[in-house]
Amino acid sequence: MHDTLDGSQSPATSGSLRRAVLFSTKLVVSVALLTWLFGRTDFARLWSYVRNASPAWITGALLLYLFMLMLSAWRWRLLLDAQHILVPTSRLVNSYLVATFFNNFLPSNIGGDVVRIRDTASQAGSKTLATTIILMDRLLGLLGLVFVAAVGATVAGSFGARQPIWAPALWATLFGGFAALSAAVLWPGAVGRILSPVRVLHQDWVDARLARLTGALERFGSTPGALVTCFAGAIVVQTVLVGFYSAIAHSMNIPITAWHLAVVVPVSFIVQMAPVSLNGFGVREATFTFYFSRIGLPIESALVVSFMGAALIIAFSTTGAVAYLSRGRAAGDSAAVSSSVSE
Repeated sequence: MHDTLDGSQSPATSGSLRRAVLFSTKLVVSVALLTWLFGRTDFARLWSYVRNASPAWITGALLLYLFMLMLSAWRWRLLLDAQHILVPTSRLVNSYLVATFFNNFLPSNIGGDVVRIRDTASQAGSKTLATTIILMDRLLGLLGLVFVAAVGATVAGSFGARQPIWAPALWATLFGGFAALSAAVLWPGAVGRILSPVRVLHQDWVDARLARLTGALERFGSTPGALVTCFAGAIVVQTVLVGFYSAIAHSMNIPITAWHLAVVVPVSFIVQMAPVSLNGFGVREATFTFYFSRIGLPIESALVVSFMGAALIIAFSTTGAVAYLSRGRAAGDSAAVSSSVSE
């Protein structure tokens, strides 16, 4: 019985209802966008791309994705080291594999971050600190995405190519993001003051979390080299991701330059962050279709690059299930320790 005595719904029932509505909305958006796109698609041409794909180039794409994941784990290690938290690299790689699996087989990309937070909370001594590190990793990765897109749009424009996405807007977004992040790291106390209104919820509990947050920002501010290196690593990671999609396009002889892919790939990942679709399906394909059509390429080429990329990522992410199962008893022990860690 989930209703209260006065006939109103309990918080648990209300939360379940919200999740169901959100899931249904995302499903409708994804199905609607894909239906619209498929209605304009020549399936014979689409299949011809897939049928003629080069296995060697597809294999190369998968190897690039593995390399990208290893680089991502290294970036995470840099941020942990800046907070004086020691975690074996092998554990971080394992955690990234598991997080990739959760991201692709849960209806949101939050599950993977929860895995990464849980896997480092015991070493950090605080879930709040582990979360702050993941957020910093996310923010620097986002800035890396915007940087690669801005460079791609600028170079493509210098060759006289069409610019479906305006390069100055990307550069403005990048500098704005840098300014906000720099302010947070240089003046962490200001972040605490901005967030102080939430103290009305539970003053002591919030004060403790804000203290851990500002402390983490102070330590990041005292190690700017780690942040700079991590950002440079984010640029390399996104460049490798562009190479992943370039290999896919090349495998099917789709004539799109790496500079154009350097724009559409990061932008598609940024667009997918909006919680309006199931794991980006529909939204991602619409972004690729918009960009490809603006540079004179058929919709089928956009769809096949987008779907092939998603399919390879999903296929690769199944290694995360193997990594998770391989933890065995250690996974249970880790969960037990993590549950006892302070927030």
